Amino acid sequence: MANLVTMSRLLLLLVAIWLFYLPPPTPWAFVNFFLIIFIFVSDGLDGKRNETSLFGALFDIAGDRIVELTLWIVAADIDLVPVWVPLVFIIRGVVVDTIRSSNAVAQGKAPFALMRSAFGKFIVAGKFVRVLYAVAKGCAFSGLALQRPFPAVLPELWGYVGWLLTGLTYFFVYLSVVLCIARGVPVIAEFVYSQKDDILRRPGKRS
Repeated sequence: MANLVTMSRLLLLLVAIWLFYLPPPTPWAFVNFFLIIFIFVSDGLDGKRNETSLFGALFDIAGDRIVELTLWIVAADIDLVPVWVPLVFIIRGVVVDTIRSSNAVAQGKAPFALMRSAFGKFIVAGKFVRVLYAVAKGCAFSGLALQRPFPAVLPELWGYVGWLLTGLTYFFVYLSVVLCIARGVPVIAEFVYSQKDDILRRPGKRS
């Protein structure tokens, strides 16, 4: 069931992309606000089913990356965020997920179970930070979904609340960037530490 939830999120992502590209003023674009919230809320539903197979854990990570990277790229393409924002998520995602997934396959453990340090377990695998990260991204994307249709369809109301909505949206955008980097550092640091002998070995020296 958890894998079906992940697959459903990917299908809904296609609808969200289409709604982002609807030309304003289009009231249907407001649906994207609720659709994105549902996509991120449903991500938490599969984690409550206690279905923790290695495949399910890796598929969930892949689904999360497809959702967030696609939405960041779309947001940059329609000039809602600067291009460096999706680049940060792409580079961090490739490096960190390669490390975690390869180690998970080698050791037969779920990726989040591989952290050794207390700090790494808290910021990478800890429930509080994971929920905070998901909420920050959900708020960022749902807020971005309103940036074009809201002022076009309801200009008078936007004049009153637009500054607040825009401020909150970009607060969550940049909070997501900070958390993205912060959650990647422990994974890279622990990997480098575990491979320090290979990294420091002189060329040509046998183990």
